[in-house]
Amino acid sequence: MDVITIGEMVIDFLPGAEKGSYIRNAGGAPANAAIAMARNGLQAGVYCKVGNDDFGRFLLSTLEENKVKPLSPELCDTATTTMAFVSLNEHNERSFTFARKPGADMMLSAEDIRDEDIEACKLVQAGSFSLSEGPAVEATKYIIRKAHELGRMVSFDINYRNVAWKDDKQACADAVMEILPYVDLLKVSDEEVDMIGGRDNIPALMKEKNISAIVETLGGDGSECFYKGTSFVHKGYKVDHVADTTGAGDAFWGGFLSRLLLLGADKPEKLTEEVLRDALDYGNVSGSLCVTAKGAISSLPTREEIESFRLKNA
Repeated sequence: MDVITIGEMVIDFLPGAEKGSYIRNAGGAPANAAIAMARNGLQAGVYCKVGNDDFGRFLLSTLEENKVKPLSPELCDTATTTMAFVSLNEHNERSFTFARKPGADMMLSAEDIRDEDIEACKLVQAGSFSLSEGPAVEATKYIIRKAHELGRMVSFDINYRNVAWKDDKQACADAVMEILPYVDLLKVSDEEVDMIGGRDNIPALMKEKNISAIVETLGGDGSECFYKGTSFVHKGYKVDHVADTTGAGDAFWGGFLSRLLLLGADKPEKLTEEVLRDALDYGNVSGSLCVTAKGAISSLPTREEIESFRLKNA
């Protein structure tokens, strides 16, 4: 196993070709990142418990179709898979409405996680801290600490959601700070940068928590990387058919992490500025190619599509 992801899962509903019809897409940062990495030639697995309903079964089948192995695939009668209803307006902008019932992500516990899976993987990608409480938070903490103890690279996506934290950013920030000492790579958006003390605080934070790199994603338009306290900007690519940047961040991160592992940077000490620049370029192409109007999964580019784009735009 090359990579294990853990965290929140959602289902997207996108309008179909006919009025009143909808296309269902499994989504969420962990699922999207795992599928993106699987499409880039890595062996990917996801820890998840899902509700024994059509949404849960659809999520599992979508993961398996994209060569992602569910590592805790039990269907739970007591859980209902988290849903996000998505619509497109005339400008192709996506609008989200969350329906958070007793979420499948909240049902995951540390007891579900096999230590041998963590020991066998090269990288752990987590992003469950959109949850303010519940066993999934503790499970995420466990898998991150265990991976760190085993010397595996740990990637973390803060994945802040107002709907879960009830606008209590300080509580979310405190929870994030608690696990940062075990994190090698941190992914943030502009709002999440403020939650960790702002851009000016990043070099001090990296030194205090011993973080190798912090990457701020700018949708499909590029990224900024803070590497061992120094910052360098890496611009992305403009692609004519991108409707908006929703979902591009997940595509970016999947492509970025794939490139790191394909280049052999599976330990923090193997990270160099050269390796990061190559991975950022790869991720920026992947994010730019994420055609959001197609839906969360179908928009994720393949390794061949990314390489073709890079060759054409070299």
